[in-house]
Amino acid sequence: MPVNILMPALSPTMEKGNLAKWLKKEGDAVKAGDVIAEIETDKATMEVEAVDEGILAKIVVPEGTADVAVNEVIGVIAAEGEDAKSVSAPAAATPKAAAAPKAEATKSDAPKAETPKQESAPAAAPRAAEASGDRPFASPLARRLAKEAGLDLSAIKGSGPHGRIVEKDIETAKAGGGAKAAPAPVASGPAVAKPAGAPLASGPSDEQVKKLFEPGSYEEIPHDGMRKTIARRLTEAKQSVPHFYVTVDCELDALLKLRAELNAAAPEKDGKPAYKLSVNDMVIKALALALKAVPDANVSWTDGAMLKHKHADVGVAVSIPGGLITPIVRDACHKTLSQISNEMKDMAARAKARKLKPEEYQGGTTAVSNLGMFGVKDFAAIINPPHATILAVGAGEQRPVVKNGALAIATVMSVTLSTDHRAVDGALGAELLAAFKGYIEKPMAMLV
Repeated sequence: MPVNILMPALSPTMEKGNLAKWLKKEGDAVKAGDVIAEIETDKATMEVEAVDEGILAKIVVPEGTADVAVNEVIGVIAAEGEDAKSVSAPAAATPKAAAAPKAEATKSDAPKAETPKQESAPAAAPRAAEASGDRPFASPLARRLAKEAGLDLSAIKGSGPHGRIVEKDIETAKAGGGAKAAPAPVASGPAVAKPAGAPLASGPSDEQVKKLFEPGSYEEIPHDGMRKTIARRLTEAKQSVPHFYVTVDCELDALLKLRAELNAAAPEKDGKPAYKLSVNDMVIKALALALKAVPDANVSWTDGAMLKHKHADVGVAVSIPGGLITPIVRDACHKTLSQISNEMKDMAARAKARKLKPEEYQGGTTAVSNLGMFGVKDFAAIINPPHATILAVGAGEQRPVVKNGALAIATVMSVTLSTDHRAVDGALGAELLAAFKGYIEKPMAMLV
């Protein structure tokens, strides 16, 4: 019996992905565990492994196809003894075919009593609800975007699996006016005024912005999935998370001296030093130890409870072409500086190649964003939920300081801690930053 290859869900929130490349051709033999394709999400490129052995009989979705829905059939494997040439793609593999029953259902005033043949209950339920007019079949994100834009979901045609309305359909409706405004609800009580300062549903349209510039004076570069995700998440974070900022200056001379000594003492491995510590590696370790020393700041906010974490998992912002990603050093407070350094070098390289696994960049309890290498003196970073804190690190530079009543020169680095004020109050944030400063200025404490 032929085995369907399904579009995998690479994370709990993934709804669709791009089929970047097929690594096997039709007619090739495959074994369980063979890598047969590469899937791109907005953050990474992942490999798809065969779960059965046989012959790759049919490639249903060609490579280069964008926005392939999770669990859609992308290929078919013929089992041993089956004629690969006689295998055909299942009808459910094509979204258009899947949407046909919905169109037929709308022709009838009442739903048919017959149970549709060869159709699973989960797929049938949403269409039945849609046909009966109970509720348009749409993703949660599409519902939120439609509500913000004032669009009527019932007037939008879905392009997702089984006619589901997805984000792309909302954007198309907003751009082309393909949906009427949502009907105003019947008032059952006094009208509720919109809170002062509430965000607008949307900014100026594309055409309104383009009219501000002379035609031909700009190049139009469409947003890719990563840029859209960054824009959405940071907008939501800035609008929904009450940010509070705390800044301190840290003297780096002792840390720079220790770093040089540790690098000089690094043993050889394959003709190269076994590690080469950076200031950022030591910042990661210091922040993890500070969270261990101030455990009340190692938390995540939820509406129902505060999540107090047992480990300090530090995300590190890494710039990659077209955006950024935050690989996570798990349980950083218990790792040596050399472990942190080598782990970060490996993850940063794979991040730039979009080869990180979802579990390597999702979650975490805090984050570090370092722009010191660009000469930036200080800045404030935006929190990335579920984190309650993020540390913005500036450049180390020589500055005049007063020591024992006399003017002196020291290498000083400014750092700013952004906190989610719902979870980490100002005094608690200051306590965490004081602990961090202590480890930076007395770095030998990080070795014991």
